[in-house]
Amino acid sequence: MNVVDTHLHLWDLTVSDYAWIPDGPLHATFTAQQARSELDSAGIDTAILVQAEDSEADTRFLLDQAAGHDWISGVVGWVRLDDPGTAERQLDRWQQHAKFRGVRHLVHDDPRDEFLALPEVRRSLAMLAERGLPFDVPDAWPRHLARVADLADAVPELTIVVDHLGKPPRDLAAYQAWRGALRQVAARPNTVAKISGLQAEPFTVEATRPAVHDALEAFGPERLMYGGDWPMTVLYGGYARSWEILSALIGELSETEQARVLAGTADAVYGTPERVT
Repeated sequence: MNVVDTHLHLWDLTVSDYAWIPDGPLHATFTAQQARSELDSAGIDTAILVQAEDSEADTRFLLDQAAGHDWISGVVGWVRLDDPGTAERQLDRWQQHAKFRGVRHLVHDDPRDEFLALPEVRRSLAMLAERGLPFDVPDAWPRHLARVADLADAVPELTIVVDHLGKPPRDLAAYQAWRGALRQVAARPNTVAKISGLQAEPFTVEATRPAVHDALEAFGPERLMYGGDWPMTVLYGGYARSWEILSALIGELSETEQARVLAGTADAVYGTPERVT
């Protein structure tokens, strides 16, 4: 069965400082060669690179990597959404690259709680919709997940991708609030989500199952997709451990449903049906 990893990071500390990266195992350069080795070990066919910094330098770096490696099927980069004029110029530039497939902004690091509701941001996101580009929202819980539903209503032509299922918490009361917010998002037909980035202690099949189950109930497999979130998974046993857990849960679905989560939804959202042979 074909597998597309819709959420893979690369970063190079000579390209940018990636100020959010703490000291420790993640404060290192992670290359395409390393990533390909991890994917090969798990039997993953292709991957989509996702920005790790709100900068042009990071997006240029990812597009350069994509140009040099056939197994990289797309790039989700960054544009300055709060400045529509700049966003338009950046989109014109990025879309000269065939593998530019979407946009993301690190909303969880942005100090503005109302970022997704800013008029300038909404105008930029309407441009994305006009160009057929999806918008990834990372780590949306707790500040932004409820606002995603409002954004989906305001820009119904825009496909919104909730990365990491919005980062479900483990605390029971918070989890119930997250589940309610996720269901509100899923009620909007222009939203999809990634089964990715669910690392937390304990990181096991049983501990992760409730969030995946609730996401399947809310979105259905036709609006969910797999993401490995490497190298963030280095802190939790690496790519192989994350794939073991998530593939076990996805493997509980029918073959048709698995095919949607592992490749079909990615192809529909990012327009990347090409396969490496």
